Amino acid sequence: MVQTLTAHNLRRSFGSGDTNVVALDDVSLELHPGELSLLMGPSGSGKSTLLAVLSGLVPPDSGQVVALGQKVWALSDLQREEFRRQSTGFVFQGYNLFPALTVREQLEMVLLWAVGTPPREAERKVEAMLDLLGLAEKADRLPEQLSGGEKQRVAIARALIKDPQLLFADEPTSALDWQRGQQIVELLKASARQRGAVLVVVSHDSRLLPYADRVLHLEDGRFSQPERPAAPELPRRNP
Repeated sequence: MVQTLTAHNLRRSFGSGDTNVVALDDVSLELHPGELSLLMGPSGSGKSTLLAVLSGLVPPDSGQVVALGQKVWALSDLQREEFRRQSTGFVFQGYNLFPALTVREQLEMVLLWAVGTPPREAERKVEAMLDLLGLAEKADRLPEQLSGGEKQRVAIARALIKDPQLLFADEPTSALDWQRGQQIVELLKASARQRGAVLVVVSHDSRLLPYADRVLHLEDGRFSQPERPAAPELPRRNP
């Protein structure tokens, strides 16, 4: 059975009375494994809220999320925490790195604590991921000693290293130059395809459109007319 990620009639608001803001207004969707689903829209349209609801971080006021056969918001808090730990990876826009842990320790913690990987295998996987993302020389540095782009790569490495079946990325290229950003998007997409993972990316960057299998455009908490991914621009031949 193909495991999808579906959402049904999601509603979410913040505040009350005159300060009430509707972030999601009856949102439904179905996402498929191995695809890069790109979520776009203006600031304040509800993109990050939708990502948080889909990933089990923020509860909806109403509606349901079904991921890998589980009704995410019918689980207990402990069950949902365990589900996220075992099955999801999340690239936060603000990095969310632990300030007292080195780059290597950030990754080791995920494997040893969240997944229960044996220490020797965890060490091997960490070194491979550090090499893959060009972080080997920064392995023993703390977050305060890293640039914004390096912190972003650590956050991406942390999300990928446990091979999650659900991968959520909030503006994963925002702190990166385009050469590095392109590498990251290709890595995320290849990882999703190889493992049949559901990949959802929030971004303002239109350069990601050629990499998307599906584009969802959110405005004022609702989906507008879906867009088609733009075809990559091919080099021109000399006449």
